[in-house]
Amino acid sequence: MSDAIDLAEKLRQFDDLWSPRVIAEMNDVQFKLAKIRGTFVWHDHAETDEVFFVVNGSMAIEFRDRAPVRLQAGQLFVVPKGVEHRPVAEEECHILLVEPRGVVNTGAADSELQAENDVWI
Repeated sequence: MSDAIDLAEKLRQFDDLWSPRVIAEMNDVQFKLAKIRGTFVWHDHAETDEVFFVVNGSMAIEFRDRAPVRLQAGQLFVVPKGVEHRPVAEEECHILLVEPRGVVNTGAADSELQAENDVWI
């Protein structure tokens, strides 16, 4: 067993936006912290659901066919697999993502926002 993971301490270790950092793993599922601001690319994850948990700040998850889901600190939302979505944050927001190892942040979308995968802090 290792020490408890301090989310605030981990968030102080990086500044890059839209670049998730792995902080823990359980079986084949990774827990990733990310800092976001602005509008991300439309994408989906054909093979997996994706959990967004807001640690600090607020964000919205936009969809093509329904109203956006708005999240505040302490709230989470699960985007079902195959559902096209786009995260948006007017101000910097810190989130925890929960998804299987190997999931690319932009899905199959070709974007300059595609982050390096499996980066641990």
